[in-house]
Amino acid sequence: MPVSKKAPAPRVLWKGAISFGLVHIPVALYSATTDHGIDFDWLDKRSMDPVGYKRINKKTGKEITRENIVKGVEYEDGEYVVLSDKEIAAAYPRTTQTIEIETFVPANGIPFVYLERPYYVAPINRGAKVYALLRETLQRSERVGVARVVIQTKQHLAVLVPVGPGLVLNLLRWGADIRPWNDLPLPSEDAKKAGLTDRELKMAQQLVEDMSGEWDPTEYKDEFKDEILRLIDRKVKAGQTETVTQPDPEEGQSTEGKGAKIIDLTELLQRSLRSKGGKTKAVANDEDEDEEADAPAPRAKPPARKRKPAAKAASKAASKTATRHRRAA
Repeated sequence: MPVSKKAPAPRVLWKGAISFGLVHIPVALYSATTDHGIDFDWLDKRSMDPVGYKRINKKTGKEITRENIVKGVEYEDGEYVVLSDKEIAAAYPRTTQTIEIETFVPANGIPFVYLERPYYVAPINRGAKVYALLRETLQRSERVGVARVVIQTKQHLAVLVPVGPGLVLNLLRWGADIRPWNDLPLPSEDAKKAGLTDRELKMAQQLVEDMSGEWDPTEYKDEFKDEILRLIDRKVKAGQTETVTQPDPEEGQSTEGKGAKIIDLTELLQRSLRSKGGKTKAVANDEDEDEEADAPAPRAKPPARKRKPAAKAASKAASKTATRHRRAA
C-alpha cells in the first residue's frame, strides 16, 4: 500500500458576507481543492538537515539581511523607483469582508480561460435560509453572480456559481491578464478555408460521439505521483529511510470577524427591487462575535516589472507585473 499523507480537515479561510442589493448572507470560505502532488524537500546530504532559501545579492553573491532589502519597480532598463512598505500598504484595497455581487450573467457566459481558483462557500450564523434562496434562484435562472472580494489585502474578481447543494466562489483572472488570439498561428474559423472537407468533419464527429461519456474524475489518476508513492513504499519497507529534524513551524496569524444579522428577508428583497438593482447598500447589524479562522500568511510578492512613463510602456509593464505575480502565487 503506497504511503500517502492524510488530507487535512477543511478549515475556514475567510469569513464575511455575500451582498446583493440590500441582502447580506454571512458565509465562510473553504478551499475547494487539495494538493496531492509530491513535495521534494531540499536536504543537506551530509547531515540530513532541511535546506531553505537565502536572500542573495545577485552581483556580489553574498547573503543580505531582511532589513537591507527594499522594494523597487523597474520603469525602464536599469532604472528603478523605490517604494516604502508604507507606500505599498496605502495602495492596497480596503478590506470589506464582503463578496459584493455587481451583476448576474448567464451561467455559460464566462469562458474557462478566466477561471483561476475555486473556493467552497458555506453559510454561517443564521444565513442558511437566504443562502438557499440565492442558490435556488441562480439555479433556476441559470445565472451566476460576478463579484469583487478582497482576500489577504488583494482584490479579486470572482464568480459565484451554484453547484449541487452549495455555492462555489471561483476567482477570475482580470481581462487584462488574458492574452488575445491575434498573435497565434491559428487556422481560419471558416472550415472550408481551413481545408476541411465534409467527409473529414463527419468522421471526426463520429469519433467524438464514440468516445463520449459522462465526466467521472475518479477515472483519471496522477500516474507520476502513484509511481513515486510506490517507490517510497518499497524503500520504507526496506528500511531505506533518513531521520530529518524539522524546525518548529511559525504560528499562523488569526483575526476576529463579526457575522451579519439577517433581518426580514422579504422586506430586503422588496427594498432591493425598489432601488432598481440594489444600488443602495444596507448596513447590517452585528451579531455575536465569532472567531475568524487562521489565514495563511501572505506570500512575499516579487518586484513588479516595468512601468514606463508612456501609456504604451505602462500597459506593457502592467502585463509583465501580472505575469510575475501569477508565477509567484
